[in-house]
Amino acid sequence: MNRQTHPIWEKSEYTYPMSAGFMPFLTSYIHSDSRPHPAMLVVPGGGYRFVSPTEAEPVAMKFYQAGYNAFVLTYTVNPLDNAVLKLQPLQDISRAVRYLRAGAGEFCLDPDRLAICGFSAGGHLCASLCVHWQDAEDENPRYKNISNRPSAAILSYPVITSGEYAHRDSFTALLGRNAARQELEYMSLENQVSEKTPPCFLWQTMEDGAVPVENSYFFAQACRRAGVEFAHHVFTKGQHGLSLADEDWLAGRHGDTYCMAQLSALRDQVQAGQVEGIEPDAMDGWFAPPGEQDPVSRRELEKACKKVRVWPELAIAWLREVMDI
Repeated sequence: MNRQTHPIWEKSEYTYPMSAGFMPFLTSYIHSDSRPHPAMLVVPGGGYRFVSPTEAEPVAMKFYQAGYNAFVLTYTVNPLDNAVLKLQPLQDISRAVRYLRAGAGEFCLDPDRLAICGFSAGGHLCASLCVHWQDAEDENPRYKNISNRPSAAILSYPVITSGEYAHRDSFTALLGRNAARQELEYMSLENQVSEKTPPCFLWQTMEDGAVPVENSYFFAQACRRAGVEFAHHVFTKGQHGLSLADEDWLAGRHGDTYCMAQLSALRDQVQAGQVEGIEPDAMDGWFAPPGEQDPVSRRELEKACKKVRVWPELAIAWLREVMDI
């Protein structure tokens, strides 16, 4: 396997004010043979405040092992709630899809079989591209005429609605605390599905305490109304953020943490006193290891994971059909 890092923006194109020198990038997991593979772009969650390692490399490797050339997108986030994101993450994922298709030969991928897989807020970002791909224009001549419409999407416990069942923190990081009604409506994705939305596979758990299960129901219902091909799986038990729900996830083995690059760069600036109004220790909690669970919760989680961990096989079988692999 060949793993490399690929910046998706030129320096003159990227201007997010709290980047701290960070620029969004792709991390590639490419098979050593030269034949074209289907491609999977993995988009981790994190509430638009960080990019979660638990949903990055392990997920990419799962699809790599299924025959995909896989890529993880480390996109722009707003960890300190001091620089709203607006459309920057959408521009990041749009450029990433165009970047991959433009380099299809280099990346040994089939540009007509390029799927995206997002989790939580990353699911919102993937679904945003699915419904707003025509709005995300690219002025760079290299990418301007390349399609950014995914061939298919996997939406894992996705943030979808800005209404009653919203994950408010995600929308605050994305649009700010005083977002206009029109902005919230635009990013309430169940209201934006059309016949031009690509096929979508959704999964979630009924017990999700962070992003209510209604989010995935709303989007699935919208797909049905618009005639969009979709699959929707709801598991009875399990918390938010299960990723692959496998033994490695349970043991806290989450692979490389490269997707924390923006937070690391910003932490260095904060600790150096270069970010006005932010205390030097304000970001320490972002990098603290998770606490241990009590034995009862651990046993219940293990039981839930045994049922949830089937989702990648279901998704891969579905993709095989909708992308004619």
